[in-house]
Amino acid sequence: MDRSVAALSGKPAGAVARYRSLTARRIGLIAAAVVLLAAVFVADILTGPAMLPVATVLDVLFGAEGADRTTVAIVHAIRLPMALMAMLVGIALGVSGALMQTILGNPLASPYTLGFSAGAGFGAAVAILTGLTLPLLPDLTTPLAAFVGAAMAAALVYGFSTIRGMSAEVMVLAGIATLFLFQSLLSMVQYLADPEVLQQIVFWLFGSMLKANATNVPIVAAITAVGILLVLPDLWRLTALRLGDQRAAAVGVDVTRLRVKVFALVAMLTAGAVAFVGTIGFVGLVAPHLARMLVGEDQRFLLPMSALAGALIMAGASILSKLISPGGVVPIGIVTAVIGVPFLFFLLLRGRRRYW
Repeated sequence: MDRSVAALSGKPAGAVARYRSLTARRIGLIAAAVVLLAAVFVADILTGPAMLPVATVLDVLFGAEGADRTTVAIVHAIRLPMALMAMLVGIALGVSGALMQTILGNPLASPYTLGFSAGAGFGAAVAILTGLTLPLLPDLTTPLAAFVGAAMAAALVYGFSTIRGMSAEVMVLAGIATLFLFQSLLSMVQYLADPEVLQQIVFWLFGSMLKANATNVPIVAAITAVGILLVLPDLWRLTALRLGDQRAAAVGVDVTRLRVKVFALVAMLTAGAVAFVGTIGFVGLVAPHLARMLVGEDQRFLLPMSALAGALIMAGASILSKLISPGGVVPIGIVTAVIGVPFLFFLLLRGRRRYW
């Protein structure tokens, strides 16, 4: 009798111990990712076309007195905003991708594949083609047009999905249709553009951190912070949603309302991320899969790790974009695509092991 009681009492204790061990492991991985991101962030600031000594850059970065004015200008006006923007865009796209894959139950869902980035590209292309300039905010004209384009794409997906009850399948199909629609419209704008204007449009579509400055970095930071803070109260609901719509509804989750809210937040995060830097592909698709491989499906750990994975991918891509072509900067959108495609092939080759 005593042995059976001990055995029964030992099972819950063992389960609790395993859960605590798993939680500690996940927290440790997130902490390690934070440390790695800090190192990569500093490395991003250290690299650039201007071959500055590492010690000099570190002195300027950490506030040493007597630094050369040119070095100070390069570090604080160019490199630091670029590094911060890369990190913020990676965080926004990583979180957006994880949220989209969760509410749609689709491993291929991301802001890029559902047409948000294509909408932003179309909006920016129209602004560049027409030469539209806002009287009070001339430097923000193209970013605002890109933001509006992304919002239009989100509204289109939402409108079609509402007709059919906001189901995951309908949202995915509406997103794919929206992607092709805005890509077609973008192709038409490129066809109508003069060679000089076409060059500007193509450069914007490639994606670049060179547009980062002390004005737009705080804007992206504010949009990203607001979007993440608004989704925090729904973490357990999102975790329940991964069990399926019916099971989530059985534990009290309003599935339709949750999808609408998260969809709106993803649209805001994506629009804010790509409005100033151009189209960035694969980060929102790859980062959540990488995070899921490390910490699993619990949204309390998946979203932070997705944000860190997105930031690491963008920061690493930023470094590579400056090292590939000495004396110049390769558009970061090209680098993220080069990184993302092999990772997708890796997932296919590891098909026997499920990460989804």
